[in-house]
Amino acid sequence: MKKETREYQYDWNVWTIIHNASSTYEGTRKEYDSLLALIPHFRDALDAIISQGEAGILLMKLLAKYLNNVLKAHDEGKKVAMTTFCFAPPVLYAFDVVPLLLEPMTVFGTFILQRGTGEYLDYCCEVGFTETSCSSQRGALGAYLAGLGVRPDMIVCDSPGICDTNANSYSFAAAYMDIPFFQLCFPPTLTDGRALEFHRQDFWSLVRFLEEQTGRTLDIDRLREVVAELAVQAELINEFTELQRIVPSPVPSIFTLFLYSGNFLMGGTNDYTDLLRVMLRQVRENAAAGKAGTSSGKERARGFFSYIDHYTTDLGFWSFLDRQEISHLGCILSTFWEEGAAYALERQDAVYRIRNGGIEDLIETLAVQNSRMPMVKSIRGPYDAPNMWLDDTLVMTRLLNADFVAYFGTIGCRNTWGMVKSYARDLERRGVPTLIMYSDSFDDRVQSWDVAIEKMGEFLHLRGIVS
Repeated sequence: MKKETREYQYDWNVWTIIHNASSTYEGTRKEYDSLLALIPHFRDALDAIISQGEAGILLMKLLAKYLNNVLKAHDEGKKVAMTTFCFAPPVLYAFDVVPLLLEPMTVFGTFILQRGTGEYLDYCCEVGFTETSCSSQRGALGAYLAGLGVRPDMIVCDSPGICDTNANSYSFAAAYMDIPFFQLCFPPTLTDGRALEFHRQDFWSLVRFLEEQTGRTLDIDRLREVVAELAVQAELINEFTELQRIVPSPVPSIFTLFLYSGNFLMGGTNDYTDLLRVMLRQVRENAAAGKAGTSSGKERARGFFSYIDHYTTDLGFWSFLDRQEISHLGCILSTFWEEGAAYALERQDAVYRIRNGGIEDLIETLAVQNSRMPMVKSIRGPYDAPNMWLDDTLVMTRLLNADFVAYFGTIGCRNTWGMVKSYARDLERRGVPTLIMYSDSFDDRVQSWDVAIEKMGEFLHLRGIVS
């Protein structure tokens, strides 16, 4: 790692940029436009968010608040838990533990740092971690391994057997930094009684671990508040999905990013509820006017992105969709399988139900919620088994009337790469045009965004999806 890269703490560096960016629209439009000319390396990413109006401005402020919470946690006597996007944070908030999510921290760097995250990715390999691991963690993990960020007090993850490259990142970090480590595990099945009992007992073990690490017992009243907030958020997310079914979709494509990133970072908090309400207000207005969520108000195609999105190059992925007037109908990251979700109406055994009663009800709610988190639910067993990846994708494409499916991943996504061609073949047999992208969603060095966008454009034109 270059000497100059070590001059700045990674999380502080990202926070200062986002904190200042969150205030950019507090002046006049003329002042904002003048500012964009002065920040060429951050302009496109900033404007892609701020141009969404109240929702974009609020998201920036909430991201700045989240990062500030990470930076100030130890000064305020709070513990920091390094964790993953597929771990639901409500239980951490119930313990007043600050979650530090590696994948969003990586995305912050790919979105806004001129140098990107390449040096941090490579530093993981310099200290002995495998280069075939997932880039979604390594982009930020390298900074923390180098001591360029807040030192976590513990690590909590839930991906062994689901995505071992994800789990290995956290186990390596725990060993390298010599900090306490806990991982939830999941059986290959989802809905049977033994799986439910395993989820419940395993989650109780997590609660005991958190009590030991924080030195305090679980506050039942605080936990009940968090679960009550979850219930409100589940209703709002379900409405969001219902609105995506409209043709044209009134949901701006980038709102899907707002939806799942907010849930990963702030699920169970009032802040995330506020964000959902602001987003839905705008989407309802579009729906009432019969407008698509694109800048032009028109929709040429509807795409479901069956795994993750592409996060390099100044939010270029969402800007491309907007220019092409393509509605983003969601991805595996935006399906949370809460009760009442439109995609789960005929699969009630696959949902999680919010039970805000006694302690056993509360723990079961959070245990089952975690077992339905993105990736944890759909990639835990064979791709074509009931309630798994293919099944979920077919449900979403039919429900949302998708014109095509596209797969983005990382070079380390071995669980999906091992079956993605069979998965795509089965989708094509059912009449769903399917594109497999060979880029890395977090590392532009594998395949540049220019090449990726060319491949995607070629697919859309050759298959007659857009003309």
